[in-house]
Amino acid sequence: MSDFQLDLNNTAVAFASKSNAELKKKYWLFFLMGSPLLTNIGTKSAELGLSLGLPIKFFIKQTIFRQFCGGETIAECEPTIQDLGRSNIGTILDYSVEGKSDETVFEFTKAEILRTIERADADRNVPFAVFKTTGVARFELLEKVSANQNLSGAEQIEWQTAKSRVHEICETAYKLKQPVFIDAEESWIQDAIDALAAEMMQAYNRAEPIIYNTIQLYRHDRLDFLKKSSQAAAANNYFLGAKLVRGAYMEKERARAAELNYPSPIQPDKESADRDYNDALHFCIDNIESISFVAGTHNEESVQLLARLMHERDLPSDHPHIYFSQLYGMSDNLSYVLAKEGYNVSKYVPYGPVKDALPYLIRRARENTSVMGQMSRELDLISQEITRRKRPQPQPLPIRTQENENVLPEMRKR
Repeated sequence: MSDFQLDLNNTAVAFASKSNAELKKKYWLFFLMGSPLLTNIGTKSAELGLSLGLPIKFFIKQTIFRQFCGGETIAECEPTIQDLGRSNIGTILDYSVEGKSDETVFEFTKAEILRTIERADADRNVPFAVFKTTGVARFELLEKVSANQNLSGAEQIEWQTAKSRVHEICETAYKLKQPVFIDAEESWIQDAIDALAAEMMQAYNRAEPIIYNTIQLYRHDRLDFLKKSSQAAAANNYFLGAKLVRGAYMEKERARAAELNYPSPIQPDKESADRDYNDALHFCIDNIESISFVAGTHNEESVQLLARLMHERDLPSDHPHIYFSQLYGMSDNLSYVLAKEGYNVSKYVPYGPVKDALPYLIRRARENTSVMGQMSRELDLISQEITRRKRPQPQPLPIRTQENENVLPEMRKR
């Protein structure tokens, strides 16, 4: 094993795009989010205030929304796309409206996802598009399909309509050669999503990876699922597209398993999730000719591991089958350092109306408070950069010229 190592503590690179004021605002927001009590009070107050029509949208938009979202529309995200692009970081526009149940809303969401794909087309600053299946299909319907329950006549029509939305999204991505992620969701609806993703990959990943399924390695069965997905892709002659993440629904999954008295799908501990995630990186690298994958991670050990594996295999840092990805507003030390070193990097940039994006923001806030190591790391890095900027910075030596040499020695001393 080589001793190859990236300098992921370079705060000057990580926060180069942030002004002093932005850095201080970021620090205080993470500091407040580090308190579970304040987070619970704040999120409940935001939900209540918006539901009652209180004038708090501006406050939300200028604080947590601005930290983790690009704007309310694609147009509002443009400055973020350009800002990230200047540092060679791609933007993944994520329309963060989920959990609806109205067919009209599903059609609108489908149209919006198609707009993100069209916006991404031929723009290196927007390398991927993404969608959640619950954005275009009813949650309860996905639950019934995943459980192999019989659908009524009306539900069968509804399911075919939902599948046609997914087909239209993926076909558009295929025609434009624009890769798209299908996000992972709760385990009890994931089987239906996995089946859809496999169907889309088999249809559209023949020549190149266009459709990517998302694999949550905090589930104890997902490493095996990755390997079986790879076997299925090989057997049916298509590229496997995989976005590897740890996961986003851990507390919800455990609570439901306990309530309904079935074995939890979640790993027994963090070490097990880390082990499977890193094993998944090894597996994808070992099969890099047939797998295109995105390492969606905020874990520095996993980032170092993947970079080291690429170095050991003599894979170029910009290999087209390998991407790193982090959430907008977090882990800038990973994203900006990786980009500066020439790796393919992207940021998930959620957007949408403040009220509709609030469930995402609340989940983001609560996840952060449950992963205190990550919060402490964010605060520590921001503090380091604030301190670094306060120190006198070394001034460059004057350029030696003939004119300078002709100046009297005593004047040069001044």
